[in-house]
Amino acid sequence: MNILITGINGFVGSNFTKKWKEKYTLYGLDINQAPKNGVRALYNWEQLTEIPETDAIVHLAGKAHDTKKQSEAAEYFAVNTGLTQKIFDYFMESSARKFIFFSSVKAAAESVAGEYLTEDAAPAPKGPYGESKIKAEEYLLSKLSLAEKLQKKVYIVRPCMIHGPGNRGNLNLLYQVVSKGIPWPLGSFDNRRSFCSIDNIAFVVEQLIVRDDIPSGIYQVGDDEALSTNELIELINDSLGKKTLIWKLPKALMTAAAGICGALHLPLDKERLRKLTENYVVSNRKIKSALGIEKMPVSAREGLQNTLESFKKG
Repeated sequence: MNILITGINGFVGSNFTKKWKEKYTLYGLDINQAPKNGVRALYNWEQLTEIPETDAIVHLAGKAHDTKKQSEAAEYFAVNTGLTQKIFDYFMESSARKFIFFSSVKAAAESVAGEYLTEDAAPAPKGPYGESKIKAEEYLLSKLSLAEKLQKKVYIVRPCMIHGPGNRGNLNLLYQVVSKGIPWPLGSFDNRRSFCSIDNIAFVVEQLIVRDDIPSGIYQVGDDEALSTNELIELINDSLGKKTLIWKLPKALMTAAAGICGALHLPLDKERLRKLTENYVVSNRKIKSALGIEKMPVSAREGLQNTLESFKKG
């Protein structure tokens, strides 16, 4: 089976390559042209017509959420919407039968008001990142009936916060803070949030590629269990072999402190405080039902432990 992965030199693409290189013939499409072990050939966006025939396209390439809000909105729409439309149009003309688009739960909701988020929720993104992703989703959905007539399947995957070896996001930043022995001051925030192990998302995407019994559509992907930030701090300290120090300082005090830190350009600003303490639980029932499984291959704790161990290795 031949698979084209866009954004193959990124965090997710690199992990997929390691997992799949012995089983499939992989081609890459990326602005980063660094050679990658296990990839037959690497192409840029101007070389679409030169790519050999493939069975599936996994579209990872996109502009990530900029929590510092330094990116222009036009950048998000040019990459997350425009390039998605371009690669999907190529897919429709190609011999490939499967198209997997990596969207985000942020395309559905910036925050979760109820117990958990499902695919049935009316999309209400806030900001150009989520808005550009939902625009891309809308384009794909508008072409779905035509794709089905051509016997092609289209999957929109909305993962939670993906983590694994090579991840350099907020989880890595939190790990660096905790590793310095600094007490965790946000213990009074009682939150739950969903994570997504790279092992689980790789499993799901591979199943979408190799199986023919999974209907086209939107699927949220996350680990089975939601964890609190306090539990995450405990996991980090366990990984480091350190005692967990959690302070339950007043929420109002920490919110005010985050405002001051943001003004001084320190790591804990209001946006990062919100991300660390918000409730954001995502249901993965639909994808598990489609796959006919009762649980994901890797538990939330096991996946996070694997990621934390990888941080030790740099």
